[in-house]
Amino acid sequence: MAATAPQSHSPSPRAAWLAARPVWLVAVLATLAAAAVAESFTLLARGAGVEMVAAGIGEDEATAIPVGGVARSVVLWSLLGIALAVLLDRLARRAERGVRRPARVFAVCAGAFTVLSLAGPGFAPYTADTTQAVLVCTHLLAGGVVIPVVARRLSLA
Repeated sequence: MAATAPQSHSPSPRAAWLAARPVWLVAVLATLAAAAVAESFTLLARGAGVEMVAAGIGEDEATAIPVGGVARSVVLWSLLGIALAVLLDRLARRAERGVRRPARVFAVCAGAFTVLSLAGPGFAPYTADTTQAVLVCTHLLAGGVVIPVVARRLSLA
């Protein structure tokens, strides 16, 4: 029987890079990446013939979603997530009564907000089904980029 050498648990280069950066910076960079991914998906859909025209809840007519509009929305709505991540990081660093699992709290909250955000495109009046499907996908893509990266960073605190 061969003896096994003890294994060291040195962080991966990616984890070391994340741990060396402040939470707000990781969240901002993840947000910018999510905005680029979501906007790229929307541009692909436009190229495939999906007319990106939608009405907001309570609006009487649909208007064109401008190029860059999806990216702008991702950035604006992610500000709430960035603030939540920074707050959880600070609360986790408190000696007494700090948040014990900030990554988990962030993932649950951000996941819930992502699911709730699907109501916008899901109930958008005067909006084609194909446009609604693209918008739902952009919400899921953005959440799928931001949430794991920021949760990973919070777990390294």
